Amino acid sequence: VQLQASGGGLVQAGGSLRLSCRHSGSWFTIDKMAWYRQPPAKVRELVASIGRDDTTNYAGSVKGRFTISRDNDKNTLFLQMNSLKPEDTATYYCYARDTYFSGATDDSWGQGTQVTVSS
Repeated sequence: VQLQASGGGLVQAGGSLRLSCRHSGSWFTIDKMAWYRQPPAKVRELVASIGRDDTTNYAGSVKGRFTISRDNDKNTLFLQMNSLKPEDTATYYCYARDTYFSGATDDSWGQGTQVTVSS
């Protein structure tokens, strides 16, 4: 699966951004998509995920502020980020997992989009 993330930028604290991730896959084999982020000099962490059945999961630090969603017709994953904080500053990555009938899985990553929140 090829993933193309966009929508990052510079925003003031309290502002909003919407990230988009255009993908070439199909939810016939994709069983999970997610947004991860990697702050400067820190490890990559899960922000939010969505399953084939639309089950969502959020990191505690973003719950209530971020919303993950998808548009299947446009093969696009979104992350709506509201009430942004300086600690949300990071490179955000789109992720997709394919799971095949054999049980084999395939992980795909987008190129990352930078989000910078100023105080």
